[in-house]
Amino acid sequence: MNAPHTSAVTLPPLSRRAEQLGTENAFVVLAEVNALARSGKDIVSFCIGQPDFPTPVHIQDAAMAAVRGGRHGYTPSAGIDELRAAAARDMGARRGLDIRADDVVVGSGAKPFIAYTIASVTDHGAGDEVIYPVPGFPIYESQIVANGAVPVPIYLRESRNFAFDPAELEAKIGPKTRLLILNTPQNPTGGILSRADLDAIADILVRHPQVWVYADEIYSRLAYDGPFDSIATRPGLFERTIISDGASKTWAMTGWRIGYTANRALAPVFTRWITNTDSCASQISQWAAVAAIEGPQDDAEAMRASFLERRDLIVGLLNALPGVSCRTPGGAFYAWPNVTQACKLTGCADSEVFRKRLLHDAGVAVLADIHFGRRVPGDGQHIRFSYAASNAAIEQGIERIAAFIRRSRA
Repeated sequence: MNAPHTSAVTLPPLSRRAEQLGTENAFVVLAEVNALARSGKDIVSFCIGQPDFPTPVHIQDAAMAAVRGGRHGYTPSAGIDELRAAAARDMGARRGLDIRADDVVVGSGAKPFIAYTIASVTDHGAGDEVIYPVPGFPIYESQIVANGAVPVPIYLRESRNFAFDPAELEAKIGPKTRLLILNTPQNPTGGILSRADLDAIADILVRHPQVWVYADEIYSRLAYDGPFDSIATRPGLFERTIISDGASKTWAMTGWRIGYTANRALAPVFTRWITNTDSCASQISQWAAVAAIEGPQDDAEAMRASFLERRDLIVGLLNALPGVSCRTPGGAFYAWPNVTQACKLTGCADSEVFRKRLLHDAGVAVLADIHFGRRVPGDGQHIRFSYAASNAAIEQGIERIAAFIRRSRA
């Protein structure tokens, strides 16, 4: 039987939820970069947020041992006992908290827990509100909307080293507020919420016991200017904070897809969500993550030292560019320079036009601020660099931008 011509088929409509679902533009731009590279264009890319190092060999070996040992099947939805226990010890020790293995749930990356959390603490269509950082990881807003909650942005301001004004938080919390999303160290700014910031946020939250906190701390091992600090350590907040962490950034394991969260009350709920969606994370990847947490940390420490060196290199080079100013990020592997004047110098209407011209005219791939939410009022234009790239790539990329600005000055 011949299949019908697809052009003649009228498909049923999609849901509004599917039509309106947001995306992560780093992957959209990466596809554009890859297409240009396939066509022969030489691109220096700073657009994707993942370590450029291989996964350490002892972690690879643990995965191979799992394969050879027949560990191929389903695991409990919450994860293997060994990984839950290892993650509990590691997260607890680094934060000074008593986290039990039963509090921890393992997922296919940390990202799904954003959706699981929103779905677990808000009711679809009830007008429940979620406060989230802008600029911020774009999946926060897309999942708030997809889960039928109301997105309430709180602005990270350059003048505050990319923290938000606690008074603004106080003003935005209302009777419908159900969740506050915090991210430190931050994507895309590289900013860190200081001890004083966290203290001020905690003082406000104590007065609003109906608000859960999603603490996205996936970059917790990449804090450069002092020990990492978590909102969960503040009095009364451990019980209602969902601590989110994982293997991707620390051990160069983005493709292994292992994340984990800790919260005693929500662990059983998250487990049911995983049963309903992924069934469980890859067993092979889970055993690799056990080796990552419990094995030698030399490679992770060397990667961190390299990111710190690269941070200092790229910030210095960016600040030497005409029309560009860049604060020194306190963590992660992102720089968030202000390019307001550079846009004016080159006749670009905004950061997105500037980004496109950098890609097509200079062969440099970055992301624009609008890829991370609406622009912060009064803060100008920004672009994001992921400096998970070699020193040579950083130097070459910034020189290309310098040449572009020189020849494009209006």
